[in-house]
Amino acid sequence: MNKRPKYNRIFTIVIDSLGIGAAADAAEYGDAGTDTLGHIAQNTENFKLPNLQKLGMANLHSLQGIAPAKQPAGYFTRLHEASTGKDTMTGHWEMMGLHITKPFQTFTETGFPKELIDELSARTGRTIIGNKSASGTEILDELAEEEIATGHMIVYTSADSVLQICGNEETFGLEELYRCCEIARELTMRDEWKVGRVIARPYTGKKKGAFIRTSNRHDYALKPYGKTALNALKDAGLDVISVGKIFDIFDGEGLTASNKSKSSVHGMEQTIEIAKRDFHGLCFVNLVDFDALWGHRRNVTGYAQELEKFDVKLGEFLSLLREDDLLFITADHGNDPTHTGTDHTREDVPLLAYSPSHTGSGRLDDAPSFAVIGATIADNFGVPMPDGTIGHSLLAQLR
Repeated sequence: MNKRPKYNRIFTIVIDSLGIGAAADAAEYGDAGTDTLGHIAQNTENFKLPNLQKLGMANLHSLQGIAPAKQPAGYFTRLHEASTGKDTMTGHWEMMGLHITKPFQTFTETGFPKELIDELSARTGRTIIGNKSASGTEILDELAEEEIATGHMIVYTSADSVLQICGNEETFGLEELYRCCEIARELTMRDEWKVGRVIARPYTGKKKGAFIRTSNRHDYALKPYGKTALNALKDAGLDVISVGKIFDIFDGEGLTASNKSKSSVHGMEQTIEIAKRDFHGLCFVNLVDFDALWGHRRNVTGYAQELEKFDVKLGEFLSLLREDDLLFITADHGNDPTHTGTDHTREDVPLLAYSPSHTGSGRLDDAPSFAVIGATIADNFGVPMPDGTIGHSLLAQLR
């Protein structure tokens, strides 16, 4: 670090999947006309987001029923994704400077290819059942009794780039589950099968309706392809604190402390507690329920209610910000609950920036990548971004 930072603490909160309109190339992804936040507003009566409204969200993006702030408190801009893809890891990795040109594979509509399933079966010695997109609780109710009775192995996916394997802790065994997942991780390193994560999903119980997933879950994630802003900050001796899925998304790279969240509300409660403490550096937060519980399930009402809960917690959080704090609020992709299918949607995302010390506010020029976030954070702390990263700093415009 070669200068006194403008901000002592920076909080970056990712509202997972809160897109604000189709990206320029959305049609190439089958996502023309998508608009996660806009369509939620159109389909929700008495929709109220007073704190996001105050920061300028409705000034950035027209929202039915929510007026633009006459004097917005924050700066705001629209970010275009430079990388190829529309998944969680791509979006977050780009925020911290990586330009991803090979998208992670998803198998939501078709299940995994026969060649992958056959090789996984041969290598593990297990007959595979499932092989489709499903929620973790649904797949257990459907197939866990068969797995317990036969020793077959449940493999499934979701709308994310994941391969998940279930195993009953008593009959399948944790070590066997982990062994099978390690084999799956090795197989899914190939480009044509490459998924972001393989997840071991252990459970207990013997009958439908009584199955419970346990805390012995283990994620086998890909490490980022190169050094990110997080590595640069950590190497410079700064605090890099994660909340929610950030640890899994970066496989722990560049982090000094991590906090697992039970829900998006819990994630905000954790962030509020962190804001009460002294630290010097970044607090990086992912709030996943918007995506996992509501976007993928195409539930407009649930998504809207989750946003309103977030907005209440945001109000509590804003009251704790210090003069030398900076808050970024953004998203990693879209997941329009009014769109067809269950997949993420290729959308632009918002960036709201606020500090109690700011004397200005308003619209900033659109940015060509999500990487302005990491570049701005690194610039603030006087830390060079790693070689090969993208993004330009917005620091001089935040006044």
